[in-house]
Amino acid sequence: MSPKAFSKYQQQIIRNYYKNRDTIVLTRLQEIVTDLYLAETGVVRKRLWKRVEAILAKMDVPPEVKSHILQQKDVQILAKNLEEWLRSDA
Repeated sequence: MSPKAFSKYQQQIIRNYYKNRDTIVLTRLQEIVTDLYLAETGVVRKRLWKRVEAILAKMDVPPEVKSHILQQKDVQILAKNLEEWLRSDA
């Protein structure tokens, strides 16, 4: 769709979304970290790690960091990296 197909209000919403996309992605990742800590079954953890992988693909993170996080599948490593990303985003 061309930009003219959207109303001014819709264009504003789209602009704001992309302006705040980094914050939105980091917030989702924070929620997943919490869910991973609380996950009781391997099936739930596996599903959550797939979501982490999808989110990391959208982020501007070096490939070696992504692969390290996904190979280790350690919530503490993910949480430490997330904490660092939040500090650099602020």
